[in-house]
Amino acid sequence: MNRKVYLLAAVALLAGCVYNSKVSTGAEELQHHRFVLESVDGKALTNVKTPLELSFGQQTGILHQLHVSGNMCNQFNGTGRVSDSGELKVKELAMTRKLCTDSQLNELDNTLSTMLSQGAQVDLTESQLTLATAQHTLIYKLSDLVN
Repeated sequence: MNRKVYLLAAVALLAGCVYNSKVSTGAEELQHHRFVLESVDGKALTNVKTPLELSFGQQTGILHQLHVSGNMCNQFNGTGRVSDSGELKVKELAMTRKLCTDSQLNELDNTLSTMLSQGAQVDLTESQLTLATAQHTLIYKLSDLVN
């Protein structure tokens, strides 16, 4: 009888030691965090003078809308939702419309705008945020908390 109790206790202890680094991709895990873009479609960013940011503010309201803001070439912000399947969609995205001398940044503006308005799969693992669609993958690194 004692052996069964010890065996059961050992199994429970070992089960508690299993670590899963993947974090749920709900709005609760994204809010108040700021991320900096590191790579686009598997290619590291080069010649970028200012950090390209994506920030998530407070989740509000009955619809659980999440404030989303950031910059590429242009500044952008809006409110969106993260679905139960982990898709981030920002239907009303406001963005400044200046033309930048860096063609890579102009293209990234269009890419991110399309991804957010049509919906992108969100994956948050430890300090890395991935936004992915069938066409593009953006990988961000957690930078710090925002208010």
